[in-house]
Amino acid sequence: MAVIRIEISDPNYEVENLRYLTVQSSYLGGRGDATVFVPPNTDRLTGLPLVILLHGVYASHWAWTRHMDVHNRLANQISKGLLPPMVLVMPSDGLWSSGSAYLPHSGKDFEKWIAVDVLEAVLTKIPQVNEESKKFISGLSMGGYGALRIGIKYGDVFNAFSGHSSITNLDQMSLFVEDDLGVFNPESKDEYILNYIIENKGILSPFRFDCGTEDILIEHNRMLHNQLESIKVPHIYEEFEGGHTSSYWQEHIMSSLQFFATFLNKFKE
Repeated sequence: MAVIRIEISDPNYEVENLRYLTVQSSYLGGRGDATVFVPPNTDRLTGLPLVILLHGVYASHWAWTRHMDVHNRLANQISKGLLPPMVLVMPSDGLWSSGSAYLPHSGKDFEKWIAVDVLEAVLTKIPQVNEESKKFISGLSMGGYGALRIGIKYGDVFNAFSGHSSITNLDQMSLFVEDDLGVFNPESKDEYILNYIIENKGILSPFRFDCGTEDILIEHNRMLHNQLESIKVPHIYEEFEGGHTSSYWQEHIMSSLQFFATFLNKFKE
């Protein structure tokens, strides 16, 4: 069993409907943390959709709430009837060096920490989520790479996935960190998102990705879009004004939540 023990914060001390999980995981060989947003007034509901959000380099599980305020923005949309109640799960990447890239390496499996352990922890400790819940995954920068890659590989788990300002090939990690990238890629395998899409076309779920026109990764995202067009893989790609910044992700994560909502009966277009 990968999950060994799960601790959850006391609901009596919740602020802004945020809960905190600490999971002892055999995949990590230790503990990993996650922030969970449970929408207000959902105590008696179950089967709510679940969205996993992955952070970028240097950061941790708190980045989506304390840099992007995503939970309050979602709560506002829910209160207006513009989005359905969704549970947001924002895990750490495993806290390896400057960023794990959400890949298996260094004797740990940061991919399965997200795709297996985080889901098990939420299903165990958050009663608003169950096996019938629709499941989605998104992320930014390194987290965009992780969300795209995991979403592609686990098409039987995630109903849709997305990326924002995403790294599209592992070598682009060098634009943000100085660590030896060889540790991610011991067999020199190309870790390009396109390759995973080609390998997993049979289980591919719907997906979207976007990038800012002033982002350091814009040309890489355009290239991936063009290659997907050339091999006729259905997807949504959008560009918006902005750079590789928290303000960009704060605004455009809502595009992914709206995209995910279209796969829920009440909000289908």
